[in-house]
Amino acid sequence: MTVSTERKMDPGRKVNWDFTYAFLALRFWLGVRALFVGIEKFGAYRSVAMPLMDPTTGQPDASGVMVNVNIKSYALANYAGIPAALRDKFSHQPLLPKFALVAFDRMLGPAFILTGIMLLIGLGTRLSLLAQALLFIALTVGLVLIDSSDGVAYLGIHIGLVAGAFLLAEHNKFTVLRKW
Repeated sequence: MTVSTERKMDPGRKVNWDFTYAFLALRFWLGVRALFVGIEKFGAYRSVAMPLMDPTTGQPDASGVMVNVNIKSYALANYAGIPAALRDKFSHQPLLPKFALVAFDRMLGPAFILTGIMLLIGLGTRLSLLAQALLFIALTVGLVLIDSSDGVAYLGIHIGLVAGAFLLAEHNKFTVLRKW
């Protein structure tokens, strides 16, 4: 092998690894984002009365004053795929049938969790990217119907990230199912 051939191969290898790292960054970001969006669907705040703490001593205030503190907890009973404020807006939208809204509400959190885990471990990467793209498109349709332009633009950025990941998917070197 000549010196000039070696020089030609090294830049090509670097670029391929750069594409691999770019894809991994997108894959992990989209995976973590989806996983935690899905988990947050099971979170809720509850108000708890606690004694006011004296900042100097760290003990409860001598006057016995109580303050309400919001504490976040996660449970299956807390699940809300679509936030209550948006659900009310969607329920008044004639283009969204009630059965479709209920089905979408029930599957949204688990779908995000599943696609997030799939992306993180590299199981069916292209399928999970496609599923996320379809989720983002469905969310976009809903936000267009209730005239939430800010949310639509935000989801457009996510679609761009998924599209970028699709363009780089051929450089996915760390995966469980490479074809899918």
